[in-house]
Amino acid sequence: MHDRDAVDAVRHAALWFTPSEDGLSPLLDLIGDARLVLIGEATHGTEEFYRIRANLTSALIRTKQFNVVAAEADWPDAYRANRWVRHASRETGATGALDDFVRFPRWMWRNTVVVDFLEWLWRHNARGMTADRVGFYGLDLYSLHASMDAVLRYLGKVDPDAAARARCRYSCFEQFGTDEAQSYGYAATLGLSRSCEDDVVAQLMEMQRSAADYASRDGRVAEDEHFVAEQNARLVRNAERYYRAMFGGQAESWNLRDTHMMEMLDALLEWTTRRSGYARAVVWAHNSHLGDARATQMGDWGELNLGQLARERHGEKVFLVGFTTHTGTVTAAREWDEPAERRRVTPSLEGSYERLLHDTGFERFVLRTSDARDALADSRLERAIGVVYQPETERASHYFRARLADQFDAVIHVDTTTALTPLERWSRESADLPETYPTGV
Repeated sequence: MHDRDAVDAVRHAALWFTPSEDGLSPLLDLIGDARLVLIGEATHGTEEFYRIRANLTSALIRTKQFNVVAAEADWPDAYRANRWVRHASRETGATGALDDFVRFPRWMWRNTVVVDFLEWLWRHNARGMTADRVGFYGLDLYSLHASMDAVLRYLGKVDPDAAARARCRYSCFEQFGTDEAQSYGYAATLGLSRSCEDDVVAQLMEMQRSAADYASRDGRVAEDEHFVAEQNARLVRNAERYYRAMFGGQAESWNLRDTHMMEMLDALLEWTTRRSGYARAVVWAHNSHLGDARATQMGDWGELNLGQLARERHGEKVFLVGFTTHTGTVTAAREWDEPAERRRVTPSLEGSYERLLHDTGFERFVLRTSDARDALADSRLERAIGVVYQPETERASHYFRARLADQFDAVIHVDTTTALTPLERWSRESADLPETYPTGV
């Protein structure tokens, strides 16, 4: 389809919305009866993406009884926030509940929009029974050492003998410090150090075998605590595999990461169903994780992602939402581990989906991709900005090819966007290089 015809088709299908919880009814109507709503972002540092996503999530919780919010965040760090929003801890507020997010890039979660959302969720949960309270969870696998510590603390309380066995197994990592997990992967891959794979698998299997015994000791509280600990043990197993895979090819490590996130999400859905009788989840992550990889260049490279896996496992229960922008500002670093800065976003390239949506002349709209399938079926460039933004190499660093009609069920376009406001605007962050390096998505 010629670009002029494509622009006309998009203009005809575009739905106006206002960026507030009450103004998102067009998108709520499109979502319908979906039980898994995966909401992306084209950058990790755009105010409008975060704000609209939070407002949409609030509306889903309030009007469609969604009860799980799962994010591209570390499990133990997010679980501290989860305890606060579910009234299970005495944090001083949302900012304090986010204090475990110290690893670069902390602004992804320590920002003003997330604080506002968690405060809203805390107030919402105050009106419900414990079993009905909505949780906030992390799906990612970066927290190898923090998750090992959590497993040991849990077992130390419920089964000291089991804690001793776990400590022995996890001691396999002792020669590598808390910031040296990648060094472990390198050494294990080259045979310079023994692999810890058997140890972490054995630990997870023992915890799974002991689940019924531990949970029977103190009712629901014990069951919940064991679930959290088992998820940490699952994370340790998958993170160990991930660190070794980092030195075996990008596709393998990427696929392990997104497969892990799908495992964690499925476990959350099953656990929430047992606890509350049903589960409906919103997922927050970058577009590159939530737009179906089979419709992008990622699929050509042998990569899969969470959006693809969710569609394969849950079918029509899944609704995928992406974001795009033409220009504006973004919070991002110039290089890895440099402080967050307010950066200018270069206007989108000719031939990209962002330029196509910009050419409609609309400042913001939501588009059900099936309503403009002919205009969105062709492969075009699409932009992805992670935590590092390098406009001087933008075509190579931040664009890939995609078929938007198959990648997402709906796209929200905000033509000119503004930078997210971090809680620590000028602080240098941890030097640890997590698994998203160097792309940051």
